[in-house]
Amino acid sequence: MRTGETTANGLHFSYLEQGCGPLVLLLHGFPDNAHSWEYQITALAGAGYRAVAPFLRGYPPSQLPVDGYFDLATLATDIRCLIDALNDGKPCHLVGQDWGAAISYAVLAAYPAHIRRAVILAVPHPLEVRRTLRKSPRHVLRSFHWFLFQLPWLPEALCKANDFAFIEFLWKLWSPAYHDRAHVAQVKRMLAQPGAMGASLAYYRAMMNPRKADPSLAAVSARLADRITTPTRVLCGSQDMRSEMLGRQHDLFAGPYDWGIVEGAGHFLHREQPAAVNASILEWLGRTA
Repeated sequence: MRTGETTANGLHFSYLEQGCGPLVLLLHGFPDNAHSWEYQITALAGAGYRAVAPFLRGYPPSQLPVDGYFDLATLATDIRCLIDALNDGKPCHLVGQDWGAAISYAVLAAYPAHIRRAVILAVPHPLEVRRTLRKSPRHVLRSFHWFLFQLPWLPEALCKANDFAFIEFLWKLWSPAYHDRAHVAQVKRMLAQPGAMGASLAYYRAMMNPRKADPSLAAVSARLADRITTPTRVLCGSQDMRSEMLGRQHDLFAGPYDWGIVEGAGHFLHREQPAAVNASILEWLGRTA
């Protein structure tokens, strides 16, 4: 596995890379980083793909934007620009989990010509999540951290306390068969770097505060609700309650939509059940129709 660097959307991005062939871009979530995809990078490279997992904006060693934006239109534009930089603007495949999933939906809606096929993990479409939250206290409770992270300074202090114990708590909560201590330890070391914790929480603050959106990307923001035309498969773990939303979001797709449940997995299904997830990703990307 190699490391690489490029500039996209005015920021310096670092990434992990392996293999040659059609590009597959893998987008990580929170609290996580590009190393989360180690099992998928190896499998994709072995199957003849070029797998690239960037560290998203604000996640070291990628650049922390000074007074930058973290709204979905900005994050989606980061990925469009990364595709331009890494693939000469030609369309690629896209895989995303957690925040990487939310960003993937945004890319598919706003920049559909840049993506050939997509696999999204652990998070339903944002519009379906919004519909569900309006009527399900269970799902509001599941998303408690969204509201917690809106507070100033306190979330940063909470996440950093006792050697980032809250970060490990989230992994244990969302991944009942938690066994990823070594991986989470390096995630905690990354979040301890100056500015990283605040940048990762800025994603949540921008999500719920329209004043934190880049006004120059208003046209991109307007496209985020467009129905998705790119062939897309969405997977959730059987132990993740968000799996119950997948069968209800067909109306948000104008192109082929497929969904499935990975047994014995929670929120970090790509790390908990890598063999099953890898097989599903490769099967979907390998389809020609």
